[in-house]
Amino acid sequence: MDKKLLSKSHFHFIGIGGIGMSALAIGLLKKGCSVSGSDLVKNNETKKLEKLGTVIFTSQIRQNIEFVISKFTNKLINFVVSSAIKPENEEFSYCIEKNLSIKHRSEILAMLMQTYTALAVAGSHGKTSTSTFLSTMLELCTHNSSSITGGIIPIYNSNCHLENTKYLVAEVDESDGTINKYKSDIGIINNIDFDHCDHFSNLNDVISSFKSFAANSKKLLINYDCETLRNHFYSDNKWSNITTKNIAYAIIPTEINAKYTIGKYYENGNFISSLNIPIPGLHNLSNITAAIAASRMIGVDFIEIKKNIKYLKLPKKRFEFRGQIDERLFYDDYAHHPNEIKETIKLGRLFIKQKNNEECQKSRLIAIFQPHRYSRVKQFAKEFAQELSKADNIFITSIFGAGEANEDEITAKIITDLIYKKNKNVSYINNYHEITKNFYKLTQKGDLILNMGAGDCHNFWSILNKK
Repeated sequence: MDKKLLSKSHFHFIGIGGIGMSALAIGLLKKGCSVSGSDLVKNNETKKLEKLGTVIFTSQIRQNIEFVISKFTNKLINFVVSSAIKPENEEFSYCIEKNLSIKHRSEILAMLMQTYTALAVAGSHGKTSTSTFLSTMLELCTHNSSSITGGIIPIYNSNCHLENTKYLVAEVDESDGTINKYKSDIGIINNIDFDHCDHFSNLNDVISSFKSFAANSKKLLINYDCETLRNHFYSDNKWSNITTKNIAYAIIPTEINAKYTIGKYYENGNFISSLNIPIPGLHNLSNITAAIAASRMIGVDFIEIKKNIKYLKLPKKRFEFRGQIDERLFYDDYAHHPNEIKETIKLGRLFIKQKNNEECQKSRLIAIFQPHRYSRVKQFAKEFAQELSKADNIFITSIFGAGEANEDEITAKIITDLIYKKNKNVSYINNYHEITKNFYKLTQKGDLILNMGAGDCHNFWSILNKK
């Protein structure tokens, strides 16, 4: 869509407060469009949009649509939905009934990507972190890059930084099968795992979805350490943290601790330099290797990368240190799939090990987990139990449904009961207010508390501090 047409367009987002939807809304505002939206929940994203002049409705009723149509009579109006918006939503059903122009959020992102050299970050895990590292790297090394992601990037303090630049880093989502809409100059796939069981039946479905993304990428960059990618995808552009043989980009770690990772960087099997990376965790090293590889693929000088690597930071909600309460360290993490929990607990252990070496006292790892979606709990209850039982004490809360119907009457107690067979230190606690009430009984000084999930669990820190 050209600039002239964009300035004559109005976009109304149904569910504008979501991290992905709000990023697109900001992007369109920056492109000169007028924007409105509705959401039942007020959050930082809706407040930011209101400040930028967006009309925000706190209800989702047909009158909102009628108001938008009457107010923007001289504009081409598009109504934007994500897959989270169901046809029974009153605004959405009214748009369908009146045959109005409805666009899926993926179409808007695909449209914005067209005018840039687009680097699209995909994969089952680590998309937001990889997008953040790549955005930071390109911003500092080229000063000619924009970004649209599903998380808050520290260097921009926003999920959207859309300017008139050459490059655009875009985080693309496979959860609803719309990944085939995106065309990119460089397509990056971090890993492939079976997830989003509400949409996919099995791993093969997920692989097919990523195959269409790969076919739409002029160049493909893949993680050789992921078995599924290794077996099902081919590209000359591969990265690894395990081997340098037949690998275009590799960082082989020599030291990993709670503060940084040191590794040897190779290109096409040739040693280039040692790197001191200010981010802990092997999974993060993989994401950083992907960001360096993509930067090199568009011609960024390695000396520039090495100079700026010290400025890398994790996005919010990715092992984010929220603070300390009475000698208890508190971290928030977005982990909501068993493999993500596995890596987060591993990282927690690394922090405790270092802490105990320094302070010579035994700390416990406390995992608080809010399961996300009934379909995911039904599919992965065993795997959740397997990974969560590795913490010292575990508290499971009720499931955050994310708008999903609970047809099979699934409860989080399934996970609790399975954990109990492996680790007796587990409790089901209905909600975060309950945990807050009993916080000092449930925890002790020296604990490292990991609060994990993709729902509203990240409000826990605020609830704790208000009590």
